[in-house]
Amino acid sequence: AKWWKCFDCGQEFHGAVRLTLGWACWKTYVGRPGADGVRTTAMGVLGDSLRASRPEEALPVLEAYLALLRHYCSRSEDAILVAQSNLASCLGDLGRHDEALVLHRGIYARRVATLGISHEDTILCGTNLAISLNKLELWDDSK
Repeated sequence: AKWWKCFDCGQEFHGAVRLTLGWACWKTYVGRPGADGVRTTAMGVLGDSLRASRPEEALPVLEAYLALLRHYCSRSEDAILVAQSNLASCLGDLGRHDEALVLHRGIYARRVATLGISHEDTILCGTNLAISLNKLELWDDSK
């Protein structure tokens, strides 16, 4: 949590501070072995920090993070789905809406199957899917 929000007020970091802390997090843990969970998490923190202001730089980091999760944490479906969602959002930020849509559809289907249609995470994923459909003007699919 120290890489995401202020200890004193609880506000999430943003802008240059978030980016700086993302890099600091990565540099703190990069020396650990590839299979180390903290190192993997640090890569995710860096990717999320980059995505806010530099999505073109975030994309390879988020792709590598997802690959590490699939390899070392394959039983953590929730973490993998969150990483996929971040990757899909980054693709959308880069205007690659077709690729984002494919990911969002898969994520939403898994959330419905595992959590049910009324769960908060499923609704959030449904919103992300609707945004992707909207960007591609696929109005009929968004119903």
